[in-house]
Amino acid sequence: MTAAVEGGAGLPEVVRAAARALDASLVLVDRAGQVLAVAARSPADERSLMGEAADVEVSDLRVADRTVGQLRMRLRSPVGAGVVRVIATLVASEVERVRAPERASREAVAAFLHQVLARGFTERADLLARAEELAIEKLDGGGSVVVARAHAHVPTDDGWRARVLVTAERGARAATPGAVATLRERADTVGAEVVLVIPGADDEAAARTADAMVRELREALPGHTFAVGRSRVTDDPLALDKAGNEALLAANVAEGDEERPVLAFDDTGAYRLLLTAMSEDPAELQRFYAETVEPLVAYDEQYATDLVQTVEAFLDADGNVAGTAARLFTHRHTIRYRLERVRDLSGLDVGSTDGREKLSLGLKAMRVLGIAAPGSPAGEAGGRVPRRDR
Repeated sequence: MTAAVEGGAGLPEVVRAAARALDASLVLVDRAGQVLAVAARSPADERSLMGEAADVEVSDLRVADRTVGQLRMRLRSPVGAGVVRVIATLVASEVERVRAPERASREAVAAFLHQVLARGFTERADLLARAEELAIEKLDGGGSVVVARAHAHVPTDDGWRARVLVTAERGARAATPGAVATLRERADTVGAEVVLVIPGADDEAAARTADAMVRELREALPGHTFAVGRSRVTDDPLALDKAGNEALLAANVAEGDEERPVLAFDDTGAYRLLLTAMSEDPAELQRFYAETVEPLVAYDEQYATDLVQTVEAFLDADGNVAGTAARLFTHRHTIRYRLERVRDLSGLDVGSTDGREKLSLGLKAMRVLGIAAPGSPAGEAGGRVPRRDR
């Protein structure tokens, strides 16, 4: 095995040598769950190693304080723990050596995308020159942005966000090979958010790409829900920051709507009118939310009630109490009591046109601000649409 490492034979040969040394079947996966190398007796043996069989041992591969992957093994002969640890260390070092250039490239692409979406380029030529250095093609014709938010409803490990990124990018590239993606940093520790840039000013191609990405995410990550927003296309690469804001707004609006996982900015309706307000004066939008819906959100969170959901259903039912009760599978008297609590907490009467309008706009402001309603699948605040410098 040391000869394979020293000779630069590559991960497959190193793993085969490790399998011989341990008298075991092995599968090497990276931290995102991608299979890097296999030394198994048969396809069935490989599938079993990737499952939850009782005789499969898992050794985390670490370099310094960073996990770089896992070695999944089925030992056929007794082996000391010290031997397994030494071999795992050698394999981890080889993973680090082989994947370092790829990781550096991904980090460079991520830095570029963050700079583009933060309006860090002022000259078109500079943006395109940097894209060319990173082998990102067709941005000279503009592009569009997709924001995909994932929420896990099953136990996860430290690498699940990386798996979301790899899966989203794989799905998108099946439709548009030049698509590039990165993870957006989030304040919460629950969700994962991927930002995808699709080169080219072709709206139909962008729609196909977003749909392909969602199909791949759903197939590869069962037990997760997704909210995806897609911007309009722009023929100016310097306007991709605006497209990013549009995609983020659409993702915020789509949060919790499992029936349409992909929402285009053009389909956000009245929410589009609030994007300018969010970009130019977010404090005013925050104040309007605080004066209308925030007391209901706080009450729901404190007492585990459903006032926000009731108001949404009431407005969707055109102010009909019986229709609201049917939507929520709740008695009409309960709906009337909740609406009375809404009036007490917010000062807004759903029986008046003004009260309904203000609550409706307050709910829209909540979505634009990226605040998930209590009890929604998201379970926490979404990404906020950043303010654009003027």
